[in-house]
Amino acid sequence: MFITFDHLERAKSGIIQKGFSVNEALNKHNLRAKYSFEVSVFLSHKNSDKKYLEHAVTILSKAGVDVYIDPLEVDGVDAKTAERIKSKIEANKKFILLATPDAIASRWCNWELGLGDAKKYPRHIALMPVSNSSSSWVGSEYLQLYPYITTDYDYSFDGYKVEFQGKKVSLKDWLND
Repeated sequence: MFITFDHLERAKSGIIQKGFSVNEALNKHNLRAKYSFEVSVFLSHKNSDKKYLEHAVTILSKAGVDVYIDPLEVDGVDAKTAERIKSKIEANKKFILLATPDAIASRWCNWELGLGDAKKYPRHIALMPVSNSSSSWVGSEYLQLYPYITTDYDYSFDGYKVEFQGKKVSLKDWLND
């Protein structure tokens, strides 16, 4: 089943005792960046999805991976932002797009997905589609090229899977592959 906005809300209290804020994830990433043995994830997102971003960061952090999220830009973005994002996508082992309707419509998220595709595809890139319905998710046709994260809705970390071409693996196994 696809992850819903409601699921992300409930997941925080169901599988996670302590959530991770966006700022905590960024600070943690900066402190732990020196450890090359640790699995790291670039989590692409739309700034307007901050509420759901925190839940997604918590789910991934529960798996023991280092999650990089680009700082939320308040004063806009520029070429320096683009250079930083390019280097972070390349530096992190995995790329996940928090694929909300706002993110799918975002030029920046689509640009990041294209960079992730060039640097990570196929083994190290996935979508985390989030919608209002657990039975359907609508994205552009090209998004069907990528593996996607689903849930069994049991609110345990083991309930998350990465699906692609009819095959499922646990999110934890995918993250550590």
